[in-house]
Amino acid sequence: MPSAVVARKLSKEYRLGELNRNALVGEVVASAFKRLLGKDRSNYERIWALKNVDLELEQGHVLGIIGRNGAGKSTLLKVLSRITFPTSGSMAVRGRVASLLEVGTGFHDELTGRENIYLNGSILGMKRREIRKKLDSIVAFADVAQFLDTPVKRYSSGMRLRLGFAVAAHLEPDVLLVDEVLAVGDAGFQKKCLGAMDNLHTGGRTVMFVSHNLSAVENLCPRAIWIDRGCVRMDGPSNEVIQAYLATFSDATQGGADLTQVEPRKGSGHMRCTAIELLDSNGHPTPVVRSGMELTFRLHYEVFQLVREPHFGIEIYSNLGTMITSVNTWTSGFNTEELRPGKGYIDVNVGALNLNPDRYYLSIWLASVGPRYYDHLDFCTTITVEQADVHKSGRAMSKAFGLMYLPCQWSHNGYHQQDASELSQLDQERSAIVQPF
Repeated sequence: MPSAVVARKLSKEYRLGELNRNALVGEVVASAFKRLLGKDRSNYERIWALKNVDLELEQGHVLGIIGRNGAGKSTLLKVLSRITFPTSGSMAVRGRVASLLEVGTGFHDELTGRENIYLNGSILGMKRREIRKKLDSIVAFADVAQFLDTPVKRYSSGMRLRLGFAVAAHLEPDVLLVDEVLAVGDAGFQKKCLGAMDNLHTGGRTVMFVSHNLSAVENLCPRAIWIDRGCVRMDGPSNEVIQAYLATFSDATQGGADLTQVEPRKGSGHMRCTAIELLDSNGHPTPVVRSGMELTFRLHYEVFQLVREPHFGIEIYSNLGTMITSVNTWTSGFNTEELRPGKGYIDVNVGALNLNPDRYYLSIWLASVGPRYYDHLDFCTTITVEQADVHKSGRAMSKAFGLMYLPCQWSHNGYHQQDASELSQLDQERSAIVQPF
């Protein structure tokens, strides 16, 4: 098949602090005064958002793009969709291109939803009669019929996203570029999006899909690339790329992990999580974690500035990045009035770890209501859960039975033995049913 997308040595450089060609008049005047006063920065900090990216994607294929925040994923799609120009290198995208890179991309706030559908369709090169033919299905997909003639400036972010994706998908582009469309919207809409992208793929369209939902990437995309600091670090089957990507988040060992050197981390820095320990029922660090065992997570922290009403959270993810649960003080109703500068730790006891054997990732956050994050570490450590006979049946659980198990008891009380006359009558009825005409 011919290639729908080709990139060779594609690079994009940004210079921080530099005025662009669309700068406001006030910004230009302020910059001129700085030069007169000798305060203008002559040496701008240079950042390569993309560097020597080589990529080739055949027509009709779906490519997943993964990586950390700021790795260059969105920049790649912006360059390919010609929203911004590359600093160096070459690229070619064949056919009609539709992109959904931000919520409501390409919408005019003063126009209604109906008018924006026609506007976006025209930009994509569609005839008015083609847009009119698909209008009903677009509106039904976006679920905005009630607000179709309302200006989109009054739409919520979720409504804008639904309408934007519906237009991009239903106008049947040759190449669809989608950036984190699953970050907004409810579960039903996300399912619609995945179904629409799968239909585009089976219809011979090409899709490039950026997402932090690694499970969706693996299920939808046979191939994935991992972008790290502007470079393609790995290109291959999606499950292999995802496993390699997740492995970089943690070098932790069982029993706990030192978190002081973990990067990147987000938050104000008023307090930091410094370590996590896994303790058994006796309060001792445990080298082995088994399904069903009593386990205590101990979070060590250091406070640098006064923090009022802090909350602590631990999120557990599958090895494909799907959140299984979040354990936190806010939902548990555990409150701490304030924390002054110093060190401490907080424990959360899990009476029975209802996880089946597998490797799991932990994310940790320290925040106050808002939320206002003081520290947020994504996939900062791992736990490997080993087999155990949780049901006392002589049969250990395994990951073949899913991610988690439910404590349960079986009972059987609905059986009664049929007498001989009832069995004879049933046999006669069965024989009558299978008799030939």
